Amino acid sequence: MEPVRPEFVPDPSLSTAEMEALQREIADAAVFEDDFAFDPAAVSLDGPVGQATLSARPDEEGTTSDAPLVAGVDQAFVGDRAVSAIVVLRGREVVERVYAVEPTEIPYVPGLLSFREGGAILAAFAALESEPDIVFVDGSGRIHYREAGLATHVGVTLDVPTIGVAKNLLCGRPRESLDEKLPEGARVAIEADAQVETAPAGTVVGYAVQSRQYESSSRYVNPLVVSPGHRVSAETAADLVLATAAGYKLPEPTRLADSYADSVKGDL
Repeated sequence: MEPVRPEFVPDPSLSTAEMEALQREIADAAVFEDDFAFDPAAVSLDGPVGQATLSARPDEEGTTSDAPLVAGVDQAFVGDRAVSAIVVLRGREVVERVYAVEPTEIPYVPGLLSFREGGAILAAFAALESEPDIVFVDGSGRIHYREAGLATHVGVTLDVPTIGVAKNLLCGRPRESLDEKLPEGARVAIEADAQVETAPAGTVVGYAVQSRQYESSSRYVNPLVVSPGHRVSAETAADLVLATAAGYKLPEPTRLADSYADSVKGDL
């Protein structure tokens, strides 16, 4: 896959002000509504916990249609190099795995992650033969100071539907407290606040999604922070993360990408 919008390819040589200006342009170009050809209900998980993979549901005629191609993207680091891994799934098989290794030319700066890691991700996509129907990215999407997190930046540049799956809340305000233990399957809307400079206050920019939870009262799992990247709504993004959780906290696409990135890192 090659960039459809090459003007948005991350350039780590830009100044901070130039990076932020580019992110505002990316947010303007992003579509935070469902705009894809596949049926989101066709993305589901069956099978034993720990072994489940993406599978198709029967169609109206009773036959099983091909499930959408679902990709997961995650990164690992070796010194000053980023390892970007992509795993593509359809049905119960891994269709393709690729990775790319690129230098990280700038340090981590909150809100500018795509300029540090985006080059490696796009290099991995360039090596990909498949064309995913949707991509899960380890990072933020619309839940971002300028609504242009890593998932949005990648999604708009490639013009592919993307979902951001983050472990921590970068900005925004939960409608309900996240300090209490949430039951598995719960979701709490995240609204834009004063930190999100490009969205009206109160706009739902994503959800805290409880993909897994312990039954024991003495242990708990924190929710994931899920937001639309591009061509996906916040509601559908949350639905698809829950549909692909497979008994783990991380959805299966990014969980497998995380494992693959760690494997490549070990080899390097």
